[in-house]
Amino acid sequence: MNDQNPRGQIRKLDRSLILQDAKRELAMPARRLFGKQLLTLGGLSMLTGCSLTDDDSVNKFLTAVSRLNDRAQAFLFDSKQLAPTYTEAQITRPFPFNAYYDIDQVPQVDASTYRLQLSGLVTGKRTWTLPELVALPHAEQITRHICVEGWSAVGRWGGTPFGDFLKRVGADTSAKYVGFKCADNYYESIDMPTALHPQTLLAFDYDGQRLPAQYGFPMKLRMPTKLGYKNPKHIVEIFVTNTYPGGYWSDQGYNWFGGS
Repeated sequence: MNDQNPRGQIRKLDRSLILQDAKRELAMPARRLFGKQLLTLGGLSMLTGCSLTDDDSVNKFLTAVSRLNDRAQAFLFDSKQLAPTYTEAQITRPFPFNAYYDIDQVPQVDASTYRLQLSGLVTGKRTWTLPELVALPHAEQITRHICVEGWSAVGRWGGTPFGDFLKRVGADTSAKYVGFKCADNYYESIDMPTALHPQTLLAFDYDGQRLPAQYGFPMKLRMPTKLGYKNPKHIVEIFVTNTYPGGYWSDQGYNWFGGS
């Protein structure tokens, strides 16, 4: 709405485009619970408390719609419902690389000096070495990675159930959020029900071998219930908090809940 035409003149607010964006936000089944009466500027403005009077108010409006969508998805999320699983024959090979940088910029983490830091609402605030993490109870899954850009791929991931790890380290599982800091300067956070989902995996392996650098070495969080950008790689710190931590893409306007 703030972009310029070739002559450098600011375009006027196009409310039809704003409404189109809002309808797209509420188009998925998880968002339809609000009813058709909300798919108007008046209904959405009333819910979000925003008035569309200028560019700044439009940005606030669209952010509020996104947060409304977050709450809707969180309300409908079933922490016991499993995402589909696949056979080994259905694995996508090669599994595509994706990041906010090129593959030649993938961080090279030294396994011998790597330490995972725990912070926040956790009683066991000690560091973990990679051998200690890999020695934890092992689980595997063949699940689909769904990218917000419209493509998907099936991969085989191995690691330890994240919910079990949180309980092992004394995390406060009644807290709202779990956040992640990564070696590539990425950062992300998820809701606690997703963290405790049985398919949420702290992954150290891919397709039967140690996780390659391009897929997130030394470990990534694998969540088949979330879109790809919610799955952080190269994790160096995990923290538990009741304060909303945001995320790399959600801080730039993407939906924070990111359910797939």
